[in-house]
Amino acid sequence: MLSEKVVHYCKSKNWWFEEILEEYEQALVKLGIDLGSDFATFYLHAEDGPTFINRRREIYQICWFMINSSDYMLGMERTHAVLNLPEEYIPLDNFAGEFGFFYNKNTDEVLGLGLGQQMEDFFAGKLESQWKSFNSFLEWYFELTDSSVTI
Repeated sequence: MLSEKVVHYCKSKNWWFEEILEEYEQALVKLGIDLGSDFATFYLHAEDGPTFINRRREIYQICWFMINSSDYMLGMERTHAVLNLPEEYIPLDNFAGEFGFFYNKNTDEVLGLGLGQQMEDFFAGKLESQWKSFNSFLEWYFELTDSSVTI
């Protein structure tokens, strides 16, 4: 369940909407996202335009991009092909600066991944996800916790 910290933060920014848009639900279904997941709850209710910006990094409002950008699915497929990532990893950003955040729709974990040694460690099975849940990623991203994760 999405933490009260995240919901309260989004409400305090006027980013939280109770009404769920059918197009947003359909976009998540197209990605194979469980509509009962924290990931779905966040993206069905929180929006600050096409992206959220914090920690000097931008992450997508996935549903907005799925509906308003014909390039999102193409970009995701290209990212999977170029980086050789398994399909369960959904890019949360545009991999700017050769680093990006990826949501694993099978495990609910979020991985921060960069080119070079990190990529090698990932494929060797030596790099674990930095966030064990999408909620913990959001709490870190929006600086709602004292997490020691560094990227």
